Amino acid sequence: MNLKDSLSEAIKSAMKAREMDVVKILRNVQAAIKKVEIDSQTTLDDKAVLELLQKQIKQRQESLDIYEANGRDDLAAKEKFEIEVIGQFLPAQLDEAALNDIIIATITELEADSMKDMGRVMNAVKEKTVGQADPAVISGLVKKALTA
Repeated sequence: MNLKDSLSEAIKSAMKAREMDVVKILRNVQAAIKKVEIDSQTTLDDKAVLELLQKQIKQRQESLDIYEANGRDDLAAKEKFEIEVIGQFLPAQLDEAALNDIIIATITELEADSMKDMGRVMNAVKEKTVGQADPAVISGLVKKALTA
């Protein structure tokens, strides 16, 4: 079952359980997927859906940080809940050690030796870890590995 089907099934289950907050969040995600599909006139595969889900979580994380900084606990709690619901569809996140191993292997594979190779390394690592790591974390680790 692909991610879009899993999302649809989750919406049906949430509707049966009368969890309208969850239904609303999942429908928003589904609408974002459909919007991208209509705009690009293609059908998104699981990889593209994972990237979109990560983007949705990142947007909510940024809002969460702002709400927490301004003492808006009510809105922060709502964002945390949305992150939790969307996060159920992402694969398990890689820890820093596993991510470092992938980065080192990619650097060796691409024979990268300086910061000018960062773009190539980043693209290759993001390709290998779709949905499993935050691109900002990957970027920091790649910089560290290339300057070491």
